[in-house]
Amino acid sequence: MDYNPALPEVQANPYPYYAALRRDNPVAWLEPLRCWAVSRYDDVDYALRNPEIFSSARWLGQSIGDLSPAPEVSWMIETDPPDHSRLRKLVNKGFTPRMVSRLGPRIRAIARQLLADVGVQPEFDFVRDFSGALPVIVIAEMLGVEPERRLDFKRWSDNVVLGTSRPTDEAARAEVRASNTEMRAYFQQAIADRRKAPREDLLTALVQAEEERQTLTSNEVLAMAMLILLAGNETTMNLLSNTVLALEAHPAELAQIRRERGVIPQLIEEMLRYDPPVQIVFRRTTCAVELSGQSIPPNSVVFVLIGSANRDERKFAEPDRFDPSRDASEHLAFGFGTHFCLGAQLARLEAKVALEEFFESSPPYAVKLDRVERIRSVILRGVKYLPMRYIS
Repeated sequence: MDYNPALPEVQANPYPYYAALRRDNPVAWLEPLRCWAVSRYDDVDYALRNPEIFSSARWLGQSIGDLSPAPEVSWMIETDPPDHSRLRKLVNKGFTPRMVSRLGPRIRAIARQLLADVGVQPEFDFVRDFSGALPVIVIAEMLGVEPERRLDFKRWSDNVVLGTSRPTDEAARAEVRASNTEMRAYFQQAIADRRKAPREDLLTALVQAEEERQTLTSNEVLAMAMLILLAGNETTMNLLSNTVLALEAHPAELAQIRRERGVIPQLIEEMLRYDPPVQIVFRRTTCAVELSGQSIPPNSVVFVLIGSANRDERKFAEPDRFDPSRDASEHLAFGFGTHFCLGAQLARLEAKVALEEFFESSPPYAVKLDRVERIRSVILRGVKYLPMRYIS
């Protein structure tokens, strides 16, 4: 079974391909992409734990070229220590456990309002009306973005994701470039506004770090703001949508969630293992390294398959079985070590509150599976359109 994450059939369901890789070729050379793919849990874990061997430097900009929204500077996720440590130390201040926990009441209020707006419509789009809207509002408020620009936020984020798949259609590429230009212009103006009139928001904190402590350059402030937008939106949106689809296929588990909201945190961890929002991260080897008996040369591009590691039968019993009662705490959905997801705690909190409110207030529903549309992305796994109807 040939594996190529850019193919639509692989993006539709990558898990049979992952199983074949783990069984037959755990460190595989992908000739069409000129890179290696690492699929077993222990090897993925090793790559994530050793950034001095598996470098993150400039992988996004190099992989998508002119579709990159920040070509002149590396995003934090594509830097290595010590630059990564410098950037992360600063932005960590906006994502401390105390800061995130304070957001709980506001997240709940947003979720309730979104569900009230949906009301009892005969049909609605779970992504547009709830799973995509909630994290955009949360991250926009953290950054200090005007409410009227939230739809732009979502569109910009979606187009960055589209760009990561390197579309060949020129109209799609033009749309991504135009969207990136618009997003950059917005943030450049917002940054200039914060210099003149600081506010109590995360964007002001980034600007003040540049001005007062010379911790960030102007381009780094811009890149950080765009990264927070993207990461703060896509992970939670895809986690929520993937959860709804998994529960639709598992009615007994869905019934339990409706009866016992207290199991939602464990459900979230199993979802992060079973169908994680981030499927692949890219690395480049700094020296020769051997994994599962296969030598990878220095300066090689490596696809680190997080989605495959989380289904490795060597680590998780019956890995293709969706089981919210299992201990899934050792999943790698948020990475590990230096690049552990900055917003992991926020994503967990948003997902917990959102699912609690959804199952508390929503009557029984049915997903229109024949009309579900997945996002196009090599890196991410999620849903672009998820139509539902309430069952009277």
